[in-house]
Amino acid sequence: MRKWQTFSPLEATALLQLCRDAGSLAQCKQVHQRIVQHGLQADQFVATKLTQSYADLDDAASADRLFRRLLRPNVFAWTAVLAHRSRSGAFGACVGAYRDMKRAGVAPDGYVFPSVLRACAQSGRAEVGAVVHKDVIARACEANVQVCNALIDMYGKCGDVESARRVFDEMGDRDLLSWNSVMSGYIWNGLHGSAVELLPAMRSEGLDPDIVTWNMVMDAYCQMGLFDEARNVLEQIEEPNTISWTTLISGYCRIGKHKTSLEVFWDMVNAGKVWPDIRTLSSALTSCRHLGALVIGKEIHAHGIKTESRSSFYSSAGAALLTMYANCGKIQEATSVFEQMDKSDFVTWNAMILGFVDLGYGNSAIECFIEMLNLGIAFDQITISTLLPVCDLTLGKQIHAYIQKNSSLSGVITWNALIHMYSKQGCIQSALSIFSNMETKDIISWNSIIGGFGMHGHGEAALQLLQEMKVSGFQPNSVTLTSALSACSHSGLVHEGLRLFNSMPSFGLTPAMEHFACVVDMLARAGQLEEAVELIRKMPSPPDKRIWGALLAACQAYHNVDVACLAAEALIHLEPDHAGHYVTLANIYAKAGRWDDAVRVRKVMEGQKLVKPFGYSWVEGEDQCHDGWSDRRSDLS
Repeated sequence: MRKWQTFSPLEATALLQLCRDAGSLAQCKQVHQRIVQHGLQADQFVATKLTQSYADLDDAASADRLFRRLLRPNVFAWTAVLAHRSRSGAFGACVGAYRDMKRAGVAPDGYVFPSVLRACAQSGRAEVGAVVHKDVIARACEANVQVCNALIDMYGKCGDVESARRVFDEMGDRDLLSWNSVMSGYIWNGLHGSAVELLPAMRSEGLDPDIVTWNMVMDAYCQMGLFDEARNVLEQIEEPNTISWTTLISGYCRIGKHKTSLEVFWDMVNAGKVWPDIRTLSSALTSCRHLGALVIGKEIHAHGIKTESRSSFYSSAGAALLTMYANCGKIQEATSVFEQMDKSDFVTWNAMILGFVDLGYGNSAIECFIEMLNLGIAFDQITISTLLPVCDLTLGKQIHAYIQKNSSLSGVITWNALIHMYSKQGCIQSALSIFSNMETKDIISWNSIIGGFGMHGHGEAALQLLQEMKVSGFQPNSVTLTSALSACSHSGLVHEGLRLFNSMPSFGLTPAMEHFACVVDMLARAGQLEEAVELIRKMPSPPDKRIWGALLAACQAYHNVDVACLAAEALIHLEPDHAGHYVTLANIYAKAGRWDDAVRVRKVMEGQKLVKPFGYSWVEGEDQCHDGWSDRRSDLS
């Protein structure tokens, strides 16, 4: 900083501008010192510029102190203070300062309005925003593009999409931000189709979408369930950013298409142009949990702690990582992650409770919950809904009573969990009572009660509830049909079950493996084994072990050797290392007196060095907990 012999107001303000442009608070303070030395602090113009400089350089204390010393702050000083408060998240203070400015008789201008409108948008102050809009019109600023964009954003975030669109339609000139703002307003309010429909109109005005536009269109498609369209958008983006990839990855993860979610994740990694952020890693870890993809999950863990600070990684992705390890049976690794997480955050405890539930350690989950209570950690509906599936009837009733006394825990998610708990414990009337008294129901509520009735052999009641569900305006989904078909199977309602299965296209559903499994089980239980085999042969994709297992169980009950052999041999083909299938097939041959075939199967089993299991288990070994994803892995570290 040079030495001055004389120091004019013009020089002072020019230097302050240079400090602002350079982002140098230290040099700004040096200039401030020279201003004081030369007695220029009383100059209104210099004092205003100094206030603006401190505000722009985020020194709120200095800016406020100087602002209070101004005799009559002009609109420039007010603009600086309002902008800083809006930018720093002090939205209430920003709105309050705007009122003070108007009371002081200072007229707002086009530089003031965007900051105040942003504060209204972020704080949901629609009523203040409407007043500001009137001020915009009174000050003839409705032609200002930046002001109009701020109005669109404010109305959209405050839920008034019609007003946002009205401002947009009345604009004389629109820029890319105008289009992005109105699209964002539609998406914010769940009108995803309306957002996508704006894209052709935007292009017709000669504006090309930017990365923000494309990301919003992708998000809209994902929210509408149009994932092919969303993926096509991603392929059109010349240089997708992390948000682009994460939008699609998290979208697939949200609807349970975890294998596809990880495919997109690897495409992102292999492209090598942008790297996953914590949100991307969290979604990928969630998919790893559902697929049991332990090896990939470990690689993501290693990448996360290498590229992010430990505190931020475990704070954001810790819950997904913990539950991934727990789902793969890695209790030691899950506990280690738990120790790295913030113990004052109930999300940490929710993850550990869910981890114990996934591991089948119900008592440990309950002990974890009790420890959480003893430490005074508040819990939420997620905690309750996670814990209820492992509660016995006594504890479940205690939690039910607690929920009734604490309205903050009373919500759809907890009532759904209670329906499931009571159904599981055989108290179907208690489950029905909760369901009937729910003010708001979602599709999970209907699926839970239909599944509950089906679980206890009340097939006709389950089908009646399905009809009531449709009358109530809920469209049955894949889970609904699985529950209803299972109810038919357990109740021997073969005719009704087949009719329901054949009507699936009318619901916009294509039968999946679980639906075929229910129908095969239903036919097999009823002794219609040939019909079950015929249905299996008509399946569009190869049957899995659930289907052959259901058929085999029924064959043993009905002593149908031919179909039993077909099912057992299919199971051996699917799982050649599973000794239990060979034992079952050998026993079937022996009971039918086909001793040569029984001996042949035993010899095959012995030749492959398979040991007869002491008990029946589907639990896979440690090295199998990755679902065959090793061929898609790449070195993330």
